[in-house]
Amino acid sequence: MNIKQVILQAFHDHPGEFISGEELSQTCGCSRTAVWKHIEELRKDGYEFEAVRKSGYRLLVAPDRLSAAEITAGLQTKRIGQHVLAHDEVISTQPLAHEAAARGAEEGTLVLAEQQTGGKGRLGRQWHSPKGTGIWMSLIVRPAIPLPKTPQMTLLTAVSVARTIREETGLPVKIKWPNDIFIGDKKVCGILTELNAESDRVNYLVIGIGLNANSVEGDFPQELAEIATSLRIEAGEPVKRVRFIQQFCRHFEEEYDYFLQHGFERIKAEWEAHSYTIGRWVNVQTISQKLEGRAVALDDEGVLLVEDQYGAIHKVYSADVNYRANP
Repeated sequence: MNIKQVILQAFHDHPGEFISGEELSQTCGCSRTAVWKHIEELRKDGYEFEAVRKSGYRLLVAPDRLSAAEITAGLQTKRIGQHVLAHDEVISTQPLAHEAAARGAEEGTLVLAEQQTGGKGRLGRQWHSPKGTGIWMSLIVRPAIPLPKTPQMTLLTAVSVARTIREETGLPVKIKWPNDIFIGDKKVCGILTELNAESDRVNYLVIGIGLNANSVEGDFPQELAEIATSLRIEAGEPVKRVRFIQQFCRHFEEEYDYFLQHGFERIKAEWEAHSYTIGRWVNVQTISQKLEGRAVALDDEGVLLVEDQYGAIHKVYSADVNYRANP
């Protein structure tokens, strides 16, 4: 951690308390003058401190800003989220994460931005990413798993996001196969998993997450207003984005470690328990065919099983899935 991160960690560990300049200098391994300079830099970043002679500093207000220092302070993980590359405005976090991964970025590195001007979802669709309202981030992981199991990582991520939403807001969320999170019949989050691999091994995955956190109704363009929502709209109050990211990292690491050791079964069970898809009549468009039928389950690999009108079961590995009224 850099000095700013160490300072914020100290205030996180002692909420509402004064910490002397001498104690901070010892914790940071620098002079009291250097501590003062970093406190002033944090003030410019939007942090508010109370300074009292002989008592030290007390943190009063932390901005709703997605910074590396803020996210790593108080983060309860061993590797997921411990390295953060934070930006104000980017075209998309996905290519930046690919570049970082190719340069050897550690597993668990997060690339995030306050705004994306060209965010993308599946099939090249545009993802609306206005400034300061959402969580637009990409996570780098390097799982030692066979290539056919990599799609399970999308489902693992969806379970982790859904669990975090329920924990932080109490909202009843559902997961649409393979990569969307819904509240009611409106989308609140999309997940995009991209793979870099060789014929026999995974080099890395970049998992993009776009979450409408604190958007209000006026933030959505007309074409999205009827199909998209946000946590703030549904819960009636804003969410703390930094805390949400920290809690997501904790849940993701827990499920990821379990998955690497024990397999997909537990993730599959939680995914199905909160599925928006299972039991519904679907129209499926793959690269080579169209299919109609009822989504009945996931198989043990995370593949969607669809039963057509004749009772035949079809395995759907990757597709665009739409819903219709049950016959």
